[in-house]
Parts: sequence; C-alpha cells; structure tokens
Amino acid sequence: MDEYPLISEHGLIGDLQTAALVSTEATIDWFCSPRYDSPSIFGALLDREKGGYCKISPRVQTYTKRQHYSPDTCVLVTRFLTEQGVGAVIDFMPPALTGKPTKNHRLVRLVRCARGDMTFNIEIAPGFDYARQPHEVTATAEGWEFVSGDERLAVHVVDSLGDQCVSEGRIRGGVLELTARLRAGSATGVLLETDPDGPPRVVPPEECDRLLEDTVSFWHGWLAHSRYKGRWREIVNRSAMTLKLMTYAPSGAMIAAPTTSLPEQIGGERNWDYRYAWIRDTTLSLHALLGMGFTEEAAAFTDWVGNRVREQAGGGEHPLKVMYRVDGSGNLSEETLDHWEGYRASAPVRIGNGAADQLQLDIYGSVLDCLQHADQRGLQTSYANWQALTRMVDWVCDNWEQREAGIWETRGGDKDFTYGRVATWIALDRAIRMASARGRPAELGRWIGHRNAVYSQVMEHGWNRERAAFTQSLGSDVLDSSLLVMPAVGFIAPNDPRWISTMDAIKKDLVSDNLVYRYDPAASPDGLRGSEGTFSACTFWYVESLALAGRLREARLVFDRMLTYANHLGLYSEEIGLTGDQLGNFPQALTHLAIINAALTLDAHLDDVAMPIISRSSLFPGPYWVSAR
Repeated sequence: MDEYPLISEHGLIGDLQTAALVSTEATIDWFCSPRYDSPSIFGALLDREKGGYCKISPRVQTYTKRQHYSPDTCVLVTRFLTEQGVGAVIDFMPPALTGKPTKNHRLVRLVRCARGDMTFNIEIAPGFDYARQPHEVTATAEGWEFVSGDERLAVHVVDSLGDQCVSEGRIRGGVLELTARLRAGSATGVLLETDPDGPPRVVPPEECDRLLEDTVSFWHGWLAHSRYKGRWREIVNRSAMTLKLMTYAPSGAMIAAPTTSLPEQIGGERNWDYRYAWIRDTTLSLHALLGMGFTEEAAAFTDWVGNRVREQAGGGEHPLKVMYRVDGSGNLSEETLDHWEGYRASAPVRIGNGAADQLQLDIYGSVLDCLQHADQRGLQTSYANWQALTRMVDWVCDNWEQREAGIWETRGGDKDFTYGRVATWIALDRAIRMASARGRPAELGRWIGHRNAVYSQVMEHGWNRERAAFTQSLGSDVLDSSLLVMPAVGFIAPNDPRWISTMDAIKKDLVSDNLVYRYDPAASPDGLRGSEGTFSACTFWYVESLALAGRLREARLVFDRMLTYANHLGLYSEEIGLTGDQLGNFPQALTHLAIINAALTLDAHLDDVAMPIISRSSLFPGPYWVSAR
C-alpha cells in the first residue's frame, strides 16, 4: 500500500448489514464482515502494511481521478482520466433485503472503459480478523478463494467468455494480482463474496449490470419516501442515505460510524471504536428521519430502543448501557490491537469501547424523548414497555444527583455535568407527558417534584454569574457546547436573557471561524493527552440555536460555510482540524443527523411559516410550535 489517504478521501458503500470505505484511488481499505462491528477483512486504513486491501488502479504514472455517487444512490463511481483513455471503477454492495443476519455479502467492483484503451492492475490482499489470522489463497477452475479458518472470501471474475479482459492471476505472498485490459465500451471487474455458497465462477457483465440496476432501483425507491423539499435537498438526501447505510437492517440499530480508531488528532491517543449503536445517536435518528418521512426506519428504531428498555430497566447497576452491539448485546470489552500502527501512526487502535458501562445520565432523557415523540405520532408505547419505563423513571428519580461521565464520555473523573441535569429534566418531563396524555399509571406527584428540583438546580447552580452563562458542570466556569440544546428541548426560552448571554459566551470562547469546539480540554481536563478539532455536530447545533433565537442571517452563514467542509461526496467525519482536514471516525452519524435537523429547522424559520419544529439537532429533538421570524 502507498501512503495513507486523507480520511476525507473516501466514500461509503454498504448493504444494510455491513459497509466498506473506498478511497479516491479506488482502494477498499476498510471492510468488516459479517457485521459493522465484526473483525475486519480489509483494514489498511489503520495499518497500510498489515491491514489488508483491495486495489484497482490504472497502469499509468499520470492520471486525473474523480469520485462521485451515481445520483440519488449509494453506488460509488471512481473515474480515471488519462491520455490513453478514460475508465471507471463502479463500487456497490447489493442490499441484503432478507431482514435476517447473514454472513454472505457481496462487494461488486465493476471496471468500465469509456474512451480509448486502458489497463488496470487489481490487487487483493485480505487481512482476516484484524490481520491476526493467516490465510491461504488457492486458484480454482474459474476464480480464486481466500481461506482463513472458517472464513472464506471468493473472488469471482466479471468477464465475457467471448471477450476476456482479465489475464491469469498471480499469487505472491498471499496477494492475488490480476491484470485487466479494456477498450472503449468493454467491462470487467471482480465480485468479492464472503461465505459463498459455491466455488468461484466467471460472472457475465450482464449479471453485474442487473445487480447494479437492482441496487440503483432500491436507493431510488427508498429516497422517494422523503418529503424534504427544502433549500438543501442534495446534502440532506445524502445525509439520509448515509444514515441508512449505517443502519443494521435486522435490528434497526444505527451505528455511530463504520470505523474504529480514526484519530481526533494525528499522532494522538483520542481514538475510539464507533461501530456500535449509541442509545443517544439511535434515538436522534427517529426525529431526523420522521421529519423527512421515513416512518419505517422510525418504527424500527423505536422497537430497538423499546427492547433495550424492556431488557435492562430496573436491573444491574444502571438501567441502560450507553451503547450496544447492533444485535442488542452489551459486551463491548475494550482492547488494543498492538500489532497495528494506527492511521498515520496514531496509536492505539482500539476495538470495543469501555465507555459502554459509564454512567451517562443524558441517555435517559434521550430514550424518554424518543419514545414520547413516537407515542405522539402513532407509534404508541406498549404496556410492557411502559412498565419498564416507569421503573427506569423511578431509578432516575433516585439517582439523578449522582456524578457521571457526561455526554463526551470523558475519562478524567465523574462530575455534576449540567447537560446531564438538563437531560434528566427531559426524561422526567417526557415521562410525565406520556403518562398524562394517555392516562397511564404513574407516580406523577413524585415525578413532577423531581423534575422541578432538577430545573431549580440547573438554574441556580448551573448558571455562573461572572461568566453570565450556563457552564459545563455545576459550580464551574467552563463552557460546553452541549448546552446549545437547552432552548431546543424547551428547557429555556430562546430569547431569555440568560440564554442569549450563554450563546454569546459560547461564541466568544468555543467558536472559531464559525466552527464550534465541544469544550476546552485545557480548562477542563478530560483525562487524555493532546487536543482535538472542532466538533462538526456542535456547529450544526449552533446553527439551530441561532435560528431559534431569530438570528437567521447568522445561522444561514454558519450553515452554508460549514457545508464547505464536507468531503467531495458530502460526507463528514467527527471533527474538523485547523487546516480543514476531517478527523475522527468517518462518516459520523451524529453529524449527519445534525445536518438534517439543522436544515429542517432553518428552512422552517426562513419560510416564515408557523410549523412544528421536529428537527432540532439538539440531542433530544421534539415538537415545539415556534413562530418563524
């Protein structure tokens, strides 16, 4: 492998159970199977020498490359323009529509020549189980097969019997090397298949064309359910499709990102595994996708959250875990892959996530807000779920004054985070609404008393008179952009003097060239070395905060400027570095949820129409009637 590509120089393809990253050099350098959170087969993104890859490249020294998605789909096209000809690598994964988990996944890499003559080199070098397990590669009558223990990866050649383009392969050190020679109008390629049900075979181009057409039709049909007609349709639709690519169809769970350990600082240690379903992120998706009209996905998310509540409520140290695997299991023991150097030598590479068992009080507000929002819109909570919810709310009443790790999952010690208190207020408030609206049994007097106590504590101790702002933790003077959600969730009026001065303080301390930092690690040590970039989701929360406060011109400026930091495909990682580089795991669901919510909110206000703002990129979007300015 060559040097590491930039994080932003990638596109995402997937089949709704797993996904792969494809660089602008048409290299698959990240792919896990059979699920997003399974061990990798291609992992060169985290170790260029050992990780494994599948590369298709033109056999010329000089070329121009372009990469784009086929319109309104997740079919990725990487074009190579040379003086000898023009060719393209078309990458896609046919959606796994069975609704059941499967080990069988197909990566289709179709190579076409549009002009002149072109020769491509194809290299396939898997690294099974994070490159911890050896493999053998054998030639069969019509293809090749990689075998590592019980894992099999078949290489089917895409070729026409009358016009063979792929030459005989060479096996060197466990790497399969092929050569493809094409002229204008011809097509070839490879189809990589995990856990195949038969031996490798020659796949006619016509068969790949049908798979391609079916995949295009799937995405066109899915996107047709969107009712978003606003100003930013292209980026909103791309965000929605990206979120769909990160949703595990058999369970409805949405992962935070398909990658692990992409650094928040090059050479730093802020590297985490995001291939799991955060309670917080998953419930956010309900509001964004309901706002766009994707009711099927919203129902699946609601069921997944309800299952977690019913399984865990009232048991164990905490009723809920912070995150789960996509199948709902909760074993996320954290370990490091010491044999990998990490992206651009940014060790450690972590798998699993030790934050799963932290106490983060905000997740209870997220769950209750999600289920109350769904309950209002016809996805009513079952009796069994309500029983579990009442136990969970009673636990919140007993434990809301505990110190916690907070939304940012810091490892520098628990605190009385103000955001956690605000989220506790949300949990109690939404539970009270759910009980009152449908006459459900509840200890309303107790719940209301605790809700009011939480509110008073935030107003009295979360407010710092000297800073004239709400602060990160009770009694501190440190600012935190998670508090940008306060007006959106109804905790405080967006034109309240306390809120206006808080927003101005955040702008002064945490906003740099319209981009927003989460907090200042120097002012509030988080137990980790190094620094980080601006947090992309926070910037979009800032947009909503400005819009709700009536500062529409400023909100639109920040929004449009932030859109310029997307990569060439409209995708965002977690953070933006000082030089504009994308940092952290990629693409990040939280950011794309925030984009959708910010666009919906800003559209509503710019249209000067009174409508329910269900879009808030806050961590707890919910319906509030707001008169647009």
